[in-house]
This record gives sequence, C-alpha cells and structure tokens, in this order.
Amino acid sequence: MAHEVQTMAYVDATPWHGLGNQLTPKQPLEVWRKEAGMDWQIKETEVLYSVSGGVGLHLQSHPDSKVLFRSDTLAPLSVVSNRYKVVQPADVLEFYRDLVSAGGFELETAGVLKGGKKLWALAKTGQETLLRGNDRVKAYLLLATSCDGTLCTTAQFTSVRVVCNNTLHMAVGDTRGAVKVPHSTQFDPQAVKQALGLGLSHWESFVSNMRQLAERKINKFEAMNYLVSVLGDEQLPLNEQPNTKAIQNVLALFSGSGQGSNMPSAAGTAWGLLNGITEYVDQHRRARSADYRLDSAWFGPGAALKERAFHEALKLAA
Repeated sequence: MAHEVQTMAYVDATPWHGLGNQLTPKQPLEVWRKEAGMDWQIKETEVLYSVSGGVGLHLQSHPDSKVLFRSDTLAPLSVVSNRYKVVQPADVLEFYRDLVSAGGFELETAGVLKGGKKLWALAKTGQETLLRGNDRVKAYLLLATSCDGTLCTTAQFTSVRVVCNNTLHMAVGDTRGAVKVPHSTQFDPQAVKQALGLGLSHWESFVSNMRQLAERKINKFEAMNYLVSVLGDEQLPLNEQPNTKAIQNVLALFSGSGQGSNMPSAAGTAWGLLNGITEYVDQHRRARSADYRLDSAWFGPGAALKERAFHEALKLAA
C-alpha cells in the first residue's frame, strides 16, 4: 500500500485495509490535525533554475511562478503561478468547526493523498434513510483541495451506502450538490457554506431518486444495455465492446457477488445496477495504489463514471 494512504485518521469502521489512525468519536480538531497527518503548512518560495553560460552555472529566478513545499519534510509539492491561492491543511479541518459544534455534523475521515498534493475531510451530516430491506444510506459533506492545480477547493455532498461503503456524489437535477472555488480566488469558508445551503433540499431530492431506482425492476437485456451505455461504446456490437472485462465484472456484482446485491432494494433493480458500478469503481477497478483509487473515485475519472452511471440509471427509472 502507498505511504500516502496511511496519513489519515478515521472513526467507526476501519477503511482501506486497516490503514490510518483510528480515533474515538468527538475528538477536537487539534487531535484530527495530528492523527490525520495534517499538522504541517504549505510554504512557498521562488522558482530558481540553472543556466550554463561561460564559466560555471548561474541561478536565475522565474518571477511568475513559485514552488510549494511541505513545512515538515521540505518535500516539494508543485510549481504553480504566483496567483495561486493556497488552502492550508488546517483550513480544511477548520471548515467543519462550527458545523461540528453547532450543526450536528461529525468528522469521520480526514487525510492526505499523494504526499500532500491533495487534502480532504469527510463529515457525517446526520441525515440518513432506509431503503427496502434495511438498506441504509447516509449523507456526508466532503471538503477537498489540492496543492498542484489538479482540483479546485471543492465542497461536495456525498452519499455512502453503509452495507458496502460505496460512495456517490449527490447529483440532483441540474446541480451536482457541490461548490467549487478555483485557486485563482481566495477560499471563503462561510461563502461556501452559504452557497451549499447545508439544508435538507439536496438530500430529500436524492432520497426520492434512490427510492425510485430501488422500485424499478431491471431485466438482463436492460442491464446489459445500461452497462454498455455507461462503460462501453453503444455504436459497437456486444462482442466488440472495448471494455468487456469491466462490463462482465459489474454484471457479476449486480447479479449477486456484490456487497448488498441481494438486499430487497438492490436485487434485480436499477439501484442494484448503479451500486454494481459504484462498487466496481470504489473497490475493484485497477489502480496503482489505494490512494490513487480513492483519488479517482472521489475526484477523477471514477467520480465522472459514477455520475454518468447515476444519470443513466435515472433514465431507466423515468
């Protein structure tokens, strides 16, 4: 396992093959900072480069860029524009302070990916629902940022299906339930919270969609067409699909091998089909390491794939 995944803390169930530091609930943010590996700062310095000319080497500065590095290890993080606005590791956790103290939120995981290039914290909102057969789904708020320009500072509502820990961003209608702040502008936590709303509207709409998917029965023909539309190429016949292995893997998860696939809400339904995709992305899709898989599932191609799968499932249930 990659070292980066170990720089995280969590409460409740042990995630990602037991890596990370387990905390008892209700710990102060200062403890989270230390145990999540976020008790350092992002520092910056000018970019210097060497030029050979005449005798010896000469160092020149590049005034339009700066180097970001860790204060604890001095390890470099990235080279960015001088206009790049940094969000510190402590800022990610501080975002939740008033939500935890007065809003009923509870931090569940926080940590560092790729040596500090990405930072995140995930908190339970206190909202949850039960689908048929005691299939529990909880609502979370994820805040993440990057030091290398690969991710805006993003606050995102996310659902977690308890039986399998699969995640799905709470896309509702034309909104993704997210607020994104580019690094060209200053991160304003209160403005982000106001823009999110932090109310029940996103969750209630999302629950309605989940219930609709759990009621929609799917036959094998519909399941295969859905998987081709999400994972393959609809212009090609089934025996020429470029992603046959992935399609077969998800079909097997949907057909009984997936976690929670035999629950009444999921067995033979559009909800079960969607969860075949989410389990494949979150737990089975090939990745260089656990932290790369998490990065993809939350922020990268995996997240985009799950969003497409969700919207295609809603088409089936319409």
